[in-house]
Amino acid sequence: MENYLDLKDRRVTSMNEYQKVIKRQKRYFQTGRTKPVLERIRKLNMLYQWIEEHEKDILRALKEDLNKPEFETYMTEIGVVKEELRYILKNIKRWSAPKKVKTPMTQFPSVSYIYREPYGVVLIMAPWNYPFQLSVIPLAEAVAAGNCVVLKPSAYASATSRLLGKMAEEVFAPYEVKVVEGGRKENEFLLGEKFDYIFFTGSKSVGSYVMKKAAEHLTPVTLELGGKSPCIVDETADIKKAAKRIVWGKFLNAGQTCVAPDYIWVHRNVKEKLIKAMEKYIRKMYGEKPHCSETYPSIINAKHFERLEGLMVDGKVIFGGRRKKETLKIEPTIMDEVTWDSPVMREEIFGPILPILSYYDIKEVIYSVRAGQKPLALYYFTKDKRRRAAVIKHLSFGGGCINDTIVHLSNVRLPFGGVGASGMGSYHGKAGFETFTHKKSVLKKSFRMDIPMRYAPHKKGDLWMLKRFM
Repeated sequence: MENYLDLKDRRVTSMNEYQKVIKRQKRYFQTGRTKPVLERIRKLNMLYQWIEEHEKDILRALKEDLNKPEFETYMTEIGVVKEELRYILKNIKRWSAPKKVKTPMTQFPSVSYIYREPYGVVLIMAPWNYPFQLSVIPLAEAVAAGNCVVLKPSAYASATSRLLGKMAEEVFAPYEVKVVEGGRKENEFLLGEKFDYIFFTGSKSVGSYVMKKAAEHLTPVTLELGGKSPCIVDETADIKKAAKRIVWGKFLNAGQTCVAPDYIWVHRNVKEKLIKAMEKYIRKMYGEKPHCSETYPSIINAKHFERLEGLMVDGKVIFGGRRKKETLKIEPTIMDEVTWDSPVMREEIFGPILPILSYYDIKEVIYSVRAGQKPLALYYFTKDKRRRAAVIKHLSFGGGCINDTIVHLSNVRLPFGGVGASGMGSYHGKAGFETFTHKKSVLKKSFRMDIPMRYAPHKKGDLWMLKRFM
């Protein structure tokens, strides 16, 4: 991370402006104007309307940043955000209302409530792979909870970052929501400020740094990270459907998806059948030369392109492997003869490369996955209910699917988040609203009665009576 003393005056001035924005947001939050539920609903409706009116702009920005085709962009960036907003708007009044809970007899006469209140000014740091969706969903949830927001998109997706800045200016006042564009220097500056909550989506290494900086101010965090998410295919699975759904989930956005199947564990008896079926569906979905296709997504930049090339040096490429550096495209690639010491198995791939491991007994897979770090996602293709139950019971992972990939994210009623090294905290739907909400507990006691036994000095028999209630 660069030292700000080395920055030019122009950049320092910009940083000072951001600092003023943060201070203004804190003052505005203290006025209480973000807390009325009707005001939150009004802002979320404005956000929804802006998205509808600027759909073509969003499509263009994602095309420029990642060469995403329109159907894929709408499905994974626009449609999912609109669905999230509709769900929030439908439920926000109920979620925001005080909740009455039971009170123990020892506190009679009294009633207990949980009040939901926003944290204050929150920082949302978004990644580049789904730069619109992964910015706007947490933003919407933070606003729904009544917070002010500083949103920091990724500099790698510069077109989308600019568009998000335009969106914030047209929907919100800067003391409500402010988009800070830029790269590492801006990240460093923001992490040096004291926020009331930090929501980060990105790599494990940067997530560790975010958590370290947050600890300096005792700021709570949600970390949405990643990891090597396994996909298991046993001999009972419908191999054709499994292959089709794996190819779709893995090579969506050219594999640049945090919950994409990172590698496959396949039973030896169906390994060749699965590989042939996947090759068939890759050709069917992407054509004979996907790396030359105008509709196939690009790798985000040259740095990641070269990193992915380096992952293919050890092991055997049995399908694909062609790339075009001028357009930063790598075709869907299947690798065999890899080990845990191979480069492709030592880190999260985050690209269109799919290594394959084989097994004899599902216990081998369970042991292997448990020996590593807990993954963000896990997928299991099987018709065997007993083995399915064993995998769910014995393996810890953020979330996943049985007989499909990725689509668990489409259900706004399912919390999304990691566990262990793949992240902490969750969001989507009600879980997202609660992430940006503090639950304030209040017990309201009546003056009508006052049980004398609670006060000293205690009489003989008081303890016996207390034990009757506790």
